[in-house]
Parts: sequence; structure tokens; C-alpha cells
Amino acid sequence: MLLPSHAARPDGAQPTLDAQQLGKEYRLYDSPVQRLLSLLSNRRNYRSHWALQGVTFQLRRGQCLGLIGDNGAGKSTLLKLLAGTLQPSCGTLARHGRVTAILELGAGFHPDFTGRQNLYFGGSLIGIDAAQMRTLEASIIAFSELGDAMDRPIKTYSSGMVVRLAFALVTALEPQVLIIDEALAVGDQHFQKKCVERIEAFRNNGCTILFCSHSLYHVQRLCDQALWLHLGQMRALGPTPEVVAAYEAHVRLQEQAEAPPPDAGPEAPRPAPNAAHIEAVLLDDILQPDANAAHGTCGRLDSPHLRMTVRARTPEGVQPHIGLLIEQVDGVGVTSVATHFDGTQPHQDSTGAWVATVTFPDIPLHTGQYKVSAYLFDNKGLVVYDEWKDCQRFSQVFAQSTPGIVRLPHQWS
Repeated sequence: MLLPSHAARPDGAQPTLDAQQLGKEYRLYDSPVQRLLSLLSNRRNYRSHWALQGVTFQLRRGQCLGLIGDNGAGKSTLLKLLAGTLQPSCGTLARHGRVTAILELGAGFHPDFTGRQNLYFGGSLIGIDAAQMRTLEASIIAFSELGDAMDRPIKTYSSGMVVRLAFALVTALEPQVLIIDEALAVGDQHFQKKCVERIEAFRNNGCTILFCSHSLYHVQRLCDQALWLHLGQMRALGPTPEVVAAYEAHVRLQEQAEAPPPDAGPEAPRPAPNAAHIEAVLLDDILQPDANAAHGTCGRLDSPHLRMTVRARTPEGVQPHIGLLIEQVDGVGVTSVATHFDGTQPHQDSTGAWVATVTFPDIPLHTGQYKVSAYLFDNKGLVVYDEWKDCQRFSQVFAQSTPGIVRLPHQWS
């Protein structure tokens, strides 16, 4: 368990978020009568459920902390405590500077008010007065791209339109502390990209960010520290790569316990959406099993080299990046590559499709079965436009039967 101490920094900078032994208890009563009797008699007629216990961490200016964990781990409870919408049952919490929380986008809007009226109504709830809103109104509307819809009642909006307006409103002023709960999972691809760019700009300007997401890719890209909550308690806190690796190992164990029969093949790719999408993932030099092979047998790599090609489509003028992940079939990661990490980019063929091919020469994988996942990113490698998980499988036969996953270059002396 990675739980480093929080010694003061040499520069003596004051934490913008300082949580010490935070806990939240919910009292569960068997009936309303039991609740009333407990209040009248001062007797304990309830069962305690601690949604959160003993959470301690500090964040300073410019730091970004990723919050990860299973459903029911206490992440939402912690975010609400940090945002001030819940009060802790024990522990202390200090916040310094303007705090903006992106939790339930659009929850404070009135359905009968127009979008423009809701700017002033919702703005007053987060501390933006009418005079200040008048100076921000044009930029908020421009970011939301709602145009004439601003003068229609919110109840006529689609859920995506509500999200656009809400995000534009709550991020209209740059905060000192930004608390985000799954903000990158909403809206269309174009708006997700705008959200990511605004969040990244805040971070670059020194905003302190607490970022909660099930997307471990975004946690690793945006966060320098990570906190793993499990059943309401801190399981790990430390550098993002170490904490994410520990959490991924935990997830693999869960998935193995719930795994389908071993002859299950890769998932069929989802139908291509109208927006940016992966069109095909191709593996060259794979010898398909014959009719007498065991059911579920992977095609065998029939070459010393592994070559994979991804084809994708995007709207005109959108330059994407492409990534690939190789894992053992039980989910143990082997390697991942992406064009933006390697300083290259896909090229367009005569049909307008974006194409990227990666070759692993003299692939050193030991004997086993492996699966491939493909990812389509935006031009900065932050937004995931599309993903095909477990879309191809292959088997490798290594000349020698030795333990491990790969044979690394080495020398004896």
C-alpha cells in the first residue's frame, strides 16, 4: 500500500486543499419510527455505515490528483465533502481560494427558465452576481455554442445541450481549486475536446485539480498523483503510475473471478459511429487455426515480426492519433504504443482514411495467447474518440519454454 507522508514542502507553500482524517457516517434506521424513537430517547437505534474513513491528503497550487476506485468506493462522497455540499462526520478540511466543482452538470437549472435566464439563476448559486454575469455572458454562450437556443426553455434542450451550458457556466471563471467528476464522459467528441483543453489550460495556469474518472488513460495523462479508494478507505496514495498499476492489478483479479469461459473470443467491434471512428484493425502474418483446432484457439503469428495496421475516419480537417495495446488474454499488459507518444502521426490514404501501421521486429514474446486493443485519439492525445477493446487475438510460440512474458535483450559477464 503506497501511502507516503505529507511533509511540508521546502518552499513552505500553503496547501490549497488539506484533508485530515476525513470521515462520513450514515445512520441507517429500520423504519421512520425507529428514527423518531432514537431522537426522543437519545438511544442508539441505528446501524452505522461509514461511506468514508480516515482520508488524509494535501494538494498545493498546480497539482492534479486523480481519484480512482470501484463503484461504491466512496469517491462521490469525498468529492461532495471537498465541494462543501456534504459535511464530514469527523476529521478536518481546509480549502483556500475559489473552489469550482463539476459534479452533476445542470442539476441547478430551472426547467422553465430559458438558457439565458438560467445563466443568471445558476450563476447566483455559484457566486457570480448579475453584474459579473453580464460581462461573462457572451463568452459563456460562445463556448457552449448554443446560439439562438439560449432563449428557449431548458426543458426543450437535449441532455447534451444542458451539459454544454452547465460546463460553460461553471468554468467561466478560473478557480483556484477545480473538482471534476467524470466530466470527460459527457457530451459529443467535439465538446469533450473543448472541455479537456479548458481543464488543461486551468492546470497550466496553476489551478489545483482533483480529477475523478474511470478512464485510467486520462488519469495518467492529467494527474501527477493518484488516490485509490476502496470500500471507503485509502488503499494507495502516491505517484500516478504506481497507484494506477496497483489498481489495475486489483481490477484484473476481479475480472478473472468474473471471466467468461476460456474459449470466449474477442468482442466484435461496435458499429462505426458517424463521428470520428476506427474502421478496421488488421494483423498481418497471422496463420488462422485449421478446422481441427480447439474451439477458441487464436491465430498463430507466422512471422518473427508483429505488424498491425489501424484504419480510422474523422470529420474533415480533424487530425487524429492512434494507439495500440497488447495484453495477455487474462488482461496482463505487455506494451502500448501511440503515434503522439512516438512523435509521428497517421497518414491519409487515397480514400481519405487515416492509416497507421506499427511493426515490432523480432518480437520477443514468450509462448502464449495475446489480445490487441486499438484507440483513436484527438490531435493532442487527450480525448478518446473511439476504442476497440480486445478486437484481435493471436498466439505466439517461442522456441524455448521459459517463464515470463517477454525475452528482454541482455548479456552475461
